[in-house]
Order: sequence, then structure tokens, then C-alpha cells
Amino acid sequence: MILPAVVLVLLVSVPLAGGRLGRLAELHVRAVWAVACSIALQLLIVDVAASFFPSAVASGLHLASYALVGWFVVANRRIRGLWIVASGGAMNLAAIVANHGVMPASPAAARRAGLVMIAGEFANSAPTAHARLGFLGDVFAVPAGWPLANVFSAGDVVLVIGLGVVVHSACGSRLARRGRAPAAPAHQSPN
Repeated sequence: MILPAVVLVLLVSVPLAGGRLGRLAELHVRAVWAVACSIALQLLIVDVAASFFPSAVASGLHLASYALVGWFVVANRRIRGLWIVASGGAMNLAAIVANHGVMPASPAAARRAGLVMIAGEFANSAPTAHARLGFLGDVFAVPAGWPLANVFSAGDVVLVIGLGVVVHSACGSRLARRGRAPAAPAHQSPN
């Protein structure tokens, strides 16, 4: 739930930084189907049929959703900033793989966010007492009582920064131009 709100904020920030949202339509993106399938898989195992799949199957589908995103990243590796998005995703994937297909959540962060786990249902993020690579897990929280209360990871933060770079670069905002080195002067031939 947090990601759609962050994307909305990123989109609103583009015109404020002098960019044009219409330029997003000019961005040549390949393998969009892979991201759509990844999102569909995550929605299926977390929201639609969380108790339908055995835990091992749900964990496998969770990992498969990351493989689909990997396919998308490789297909679009020339998009400025996408490597940052991929780095955040890789951080999350490392924690998920190390914990058998589930993102480890800090029990304290889950409590701060007011998350309630339902026994027998797959959770893409679950409180874990002795997580492997726990520092890459969901250790931060938007507190309960705040809009979009949830837990999130350092990888999520890197991913959002990457999305900002992608969007602002594609839209030509001042923020993206500020991060680029000035173009070298064209070589002039003597006349």
C-alpha cells in the first residue's frame, strides 16, 4: 500500500521540479508483461488467496515474482536509474531468499505498525525472531494510526530513490539535470 502512495508523490513532484509528465509516454519500456505478472502473483499470494496455497508454494511464487522483475530490469537496463531500483530489489530478494521465501520483519517494527498476522496464511513479510540477513528485512515502520501504516526495508528505500531517478530523468526535471555532468563541448574542426 505504501508504494502506490510514493509513486503518486513522485509524479506530483515532477511538474514542481520543472519536468513534464507527458515525457513518460516517450520512455521505451520493454517486457511490461513481466512486471504485470509479478504484481499479479504478489496480489494472488498475499491478498486474494493467502490461505489457499501451502506455505512452500506461496514462498516459491513469491520468489518467482522477483525473477519476473529481474527479467524486466535486464530488458530495460538502459533506462537511467533502473539499476538503483534493481539494487533495492536485490537487497529485498537477498533477505527473502535467506528466509525461505518470506521477507523477515522486525517484531518491534511489526508491533509499531500494528500488523496482525493470521496463522496459516502466507505473509510476504512476517515477524521473525532470528532472521538471516535481518538488517535487510522490514525493520522500519510507519506507525499504527498513521495513513498506510506498515513495515518497510532499506531495500524499499533504495527502490523508491531509484524510482525517483527513473521518473525525474524520463520527465527531464531540474532534479535529474542537477545530477548529470555537463555535456562536453563539441569538437570543432579548423576551417
